[in-house]
Amino acid sequence: MAQDVSSYTAHRGWHPAHAGAVGARDPAAPGWLTRSACGSAPKRTPGGPAWTRRSGRSPGPPGEALARYLLDHPEIVRGRDVIDIASGSGLVAIAAALAGAAAVTAYDIDPLASAAIEANAAANAVTVRAVCADVLDRDLPPPGTGLVLVADAFYQRDLATRVMRFASRARACGATVLAADFGRAYLPRDRLTPLAAYDVPGQLVTEDADTKHTTIWTLAERSA
Repeated sequence: MAQDVSSYTAHRGWHPAHAGAVGARDPAAPGWLTRSACGSAPKRTPGGPAWTRRSGRSPGPPGEALARYLLDHPEIVRGRDVIDIASGSGLVAIAAALAGAAAVTAYDIDPLASAAIEANAAANAVTVRAVCADVLDRDLPPPGTGLVLVADAFYQRDLATRVMRFASRARACGATVLAADFGRAYLPRDRLTPLAAYDVPGQLVTEDADTKHTTIWTLAERSA
């Protein structure tokens, strides 16, 4: 039976920080998974979504925060064609589909990630087109794109530059750009506007803290 991925980001103990008009969620919201002490694959609890780590990665804090934001603000997604950059296991893309996107395309250069995206989308009864390609190689986003999603893409200088170049072109074509990041070195804060922030439970083995303060950003308007 397909499970709703919205449970995936409703971890017990979340304390979303206020940003703008965004309100805090109930910190007692039930979680769906427990993480093993050694930091291996999360263990599903009864009632949680069907989920696979075929790509070898579980969604990190930026992906979890961005997925939660989309589910909390479906008006941003509803009726739009959406692309998810470096989709990994597809959490953000699936959240967009659940929030009412007209179409969702998830890009990743890892063929194993594409397989995981397809499996996870099917398990959650949504349609996500998984594409094994580097969408950043395109001069412009696919025609009709209304929303571009990026989670955790600012950990390398060259990658951050390419992402922002693509994002700027997408915005110039009329698309909204949302990015999630917990403070990577190459995050261009001067070009972004914060929308919301979440304290996301992490894994001490793979992260440097057991909680990651993760911000949802949108591309700022450029001054004339």
